Amino acid sequence: MSNNIFQYITYGWIALACITFFSLFFVTAPFGRHTSENWGPSINARLGWFLMELPSPLFLSFFFFTGETAPNKVTLIFWGFWMIHYFNRSIIYPLRQRDHQKKMPVMIMGSAIFFNFMNGFVNGYFLGNYGNLYTDAWLSSPIFIVGVIIFLLGMFINIQSDNILLNLRKPGETGYKIPKGGLFKYISCPNLFGEIVEWTGFAIMLWSLPALSFALWTFANLSPRAIAHHKWYHNKFEHYPKERKAVLPFIW
Repeated sequence: MSNNIFQYITYGWIALACITFFSLFFVTAPFGRHTSENWGPSINARLGWFLMELPSPLFLSFFFFTGETAPNKVTLIFWGFWMIHYFNRSIIYPLRQRDHQKKMPVMIMGSAIFFNFMNGFVNGYFLGNYGNLYTDAWLSSPIFIVGVIIFLLGMFINIQSDNILLNLRKPGETGYKIPKGGLFKYISCPNLFGEIVEWTGFAIMLWSLPALSFALWTFANLSPRAIAHHKWYHNKFEHYPKERKAVLPFIW
């Protein structure tokens, strides 16, 4: 594939993220607390989560290791960060979910599989064919160091917030409660905020167009969902904290 074609694909992928961002303010993805039976056949949510998240590390690895450029120390570190995140998201997280009866529309799972394929492709192809742009000196550059710090901070926020949400219910309990602790003091969805921070750090760390596309897609997917969660909390709980924002502390 020529460099120009790959760039066009990546720019097109970014344009689709912008369209998705605005469309998700009008259509809330029907899974989790927003699950609806009007979106066709459903699958067990834990299984669906595993099946839709797994393609990202698989396709990234395929295109990375089959590219024309041999992996080096720097690109293997990038690959490792990606694997750590998706090991948690595709395997650990669904296994920790306590409600085994939740459903997810197959349509949502399918669209997520397509997203994860494209995301894994553009980033894996870039690392597999342009990885020689990164020399060992990159590891001591301010861009890399700042990116790693932001990535790890986002991962910590995401995992801490997931832990709070997963521990809201005692064994055998159902229903929803108002989450407290961590960044829930300031925003309704710190778990989603953590992912946005995480992949922003990844984009800084690589300083590449494909990594930027992932950060933009993360924001495009998760910020409208955080707004929907925020509204749901206010409708569900009469005394929901009014000072909380939705996804960006003190801002939005």
